[in-house]
Amino acid sequence: MLSTQTPAELTAATLPSDGGVLVGRLFDPEQAGPCVVAVHGDRLVDLTDAVPTVSELFERDDLLEFVRSHEGGREWALEDVVAATFAGASGRPRLLSPIDLQVIKAAGVTFATSMLERVIEERTKGDPTAAAAVRERVQGAVGGAIASVKAGSAEAARVKQVLIEEGLWSQYLEVGIGPDPEIFSKAPVLSSVGTGAQIGVLERSTWNNPEPEVVLAVTSAGRIVGATLGNDVNLRDFEGRSALLLAEAKDNNASCAIGPFIRLFDASFTIDEARAVDVSLEITGDDGFELQGVSSVRAMSRSFEELVAHAVGRHHSYPDGFVLFTGTMFAPTQDRDEPGNGFTHHRGDRVVIATPQLGALVNEVTTAEDAEDWSFGIRALMSNLAGRGLLR
Repeated sequence: MLSTQTPAELTAATLPSDGGVLVGRLFDPEQAGPCVVAVHGDRLVDLTDAVPTVSELFERDDLLEFVRSHEGGREWALEDVVAATFAGASGRPRLLSPIDLQVIKAAGVTFATSMLERVIEERTKGDPTAAAAVRERVQGAVGGAIASVKAGSAEAARVKQVLIEEGLWSQYLEVGIGPDPEIFSKAPVLSSVGTGAQIGVLERSTWNNPEPEVVLAVTSAGRIVGATLGNDVNLRDFEGRSALLLAEAKDNNASCAIGPFIRLFDASFTIDEARAVDVSLEITGDDGFELQGVSSVRAMSRSFEELVAHAVGRHHSYPDGFVLFTGTMFAPTQDRDEPGNGFTHHRGDRVVIATPQLGALVNEVTTAEDAEDWSFGIRALMSNLAGRGLLR
């Protein structure tokens, strides 16, 4: 569906370039449900007999050792599963989003570039035709200085006062450089889609874009155990009209993509190395349109640990753990249809979010209304696992 590459080429493009300890999920038609899997060389090894959910897996004290050494009762050829995933072969094992019972959270406005774009959306009330003029004014006033301001610092408080006096203060600047970040619920449990799947934007949205991000996997105790890639699909026109429309802008059918696998932190890939990755974005349209961009995680205004600490703690528990989208600096301004209107998705766009350390997340754009219906929720998962004798 999404590529003409050979299975070997698809697999090489999907995986991190240097290997790593990788965990994911696949849909097994024989079981009519998901399996927890680990990548062992050219195989996907089934872990489900010991850990029926990824959520439970991440709670293990021996997580790394278990994933590296466990040999389940079944295995699949990695190339075959990747090929079936991109072929849309529903009757063959295929990759799913690598998470299950974890709550899906997101941090917004963690980069200066995207922070200013949120201000522009707000000022234009979601009208892309007015964005260029507002962008010039806002960037002229704050663009150069604000990028180096540490969120929550005394300097940030001084910048805030100046911008208030200039009539330029915004709720997005508040969460971008103020003491408290924006942490919101991106999507319901089990609703995210994986690589090779379609992603959805509302039919009536006229200004929208992908948001390529690093996604952290966090246990119930708040321990960050790994990372993957995500697409926090966003409707700029909806959020621009009112921040109270954030849920409608962010949470729709197939509007959250995660994958391809979660790479666990170990000596070969640490959280410090995750902080240094560059996440690339490539959009290719059926109309010949192409767009490329790079989001450097080093440019974040807050650390991973700070964002996680605002999400979980004595004030908020997650008994099944959670994943956290950490924000993007990418807000496309390149014109696509009309001069001055900037970028918006077309049906059929191929979106590739990639970094050598985490592989590639590939999706095709459709509408939320036409995306594959989300019908496998928590009740269906529990019923399926119980029927397979996996709930103990």
